[in-house]
Amino acid sequence: MPIYNINENNLSLIKKEDFKNERELQRLTENNLEELFNLEFVATEFQVDNLRIDTLAYDSETNSFVIIEYKNVKNYSVIDQGYSYLSLLLNNKAEFVLKYNQVFSKNNGKEDFDFTQTRVMFISPSYTTYQLKSVEFSDIAFELWKVSKYSNDTVLFDKVNNTDTSASIKQVTNSDKNKQKVNKEIKKYTEADTLNGKSDDIISLYENLKEYILSQYDDIEIVHLKYYLVFKVNNKIIASLSVLAKSLKTWINLKDSDISDPDNRIRDVSNIGHHGVGDYEFNITSDDDFFYFNRLFKQSYDEKL
Repeated sequence: MPIYNINENNLSLIKKEDFKNERELQRLTENNLEELFNLEFVATEFQVDNLRIDTLAYDSETNSFVIIEYKNVKNYSVIDQGYSYLSLLLNNKAEFVLKYNQVFSKNNGKEDFDFTQTRVMFISPSYTTYQLKSVEFSDIAFELWKVSKYSNDTVLFDKVNNTDTSASIKQVTNSDKNKQKVNKEIKKYTEADTLNGKSDDIISLYENLKEYILSQYDDIEIVHLKYYLVFKVNNKIIASLSVLAKSLKTWINLKDSDISDPDNRIRDVSNIGHHGVGDYEFNITSDDDFFYFNRLFKQSYDEKL
């Protein structure tokens, strides 16, 4: 869809521009990792064995590494490359931990990282249909991001491999021992994992809440993690949610803010250890709680825009 600049009542086309080279795209991303993806920069051109990682980043939310690969051409396999990078990390964990410790002046051990939630991000101006189809699995630890540069000094990063499929990558990699090893250790969590073992009543409550939130906002992304899920906008966490046996426990991600809570229904957990991101806890036990939750949710949503 073309994009236009508005000048009074006249429209002028904003033209797409090519990146000069792959390095330009890499520098732009690395300089803005926190703003774009809420990630911490660890290293550029990080080499281990015979492979070189374009950008190594760290996700403090999941305590895991993120490998970023940039492409300005289409003739490559995201599946083969992605598995090569994940295999590299799993076989050389100490090298990744050492680099992290050097950069952040830490003394962490391998046990301080969650390698199961490692993921690979591909960032490219375009993808082939084959590349897009190759990652249409619910449990694949790869993300495809399309980046577009425009003539008015504007850039767009758009996640393109969101899918509702229930197909598993394990169904097509069970004959490859190297990929089997990666699949065994790397875990991409899904909605099925979040709801596993839960009662029909609590699943129904979760489904109703999800439908309610998605009907209110058309730009929300739901990401399932090991212990909870997060609602995101612009890659920033609005709220977290944990599906418990009899309720949905949520945390509103507002820090150092005066949240509006006229009925005094939230709990300040800023100094209490808890799952999820956010200082304000709100418990949902029935559909009657949705309206008040949304009141809290919108405050965080508006702050993240």
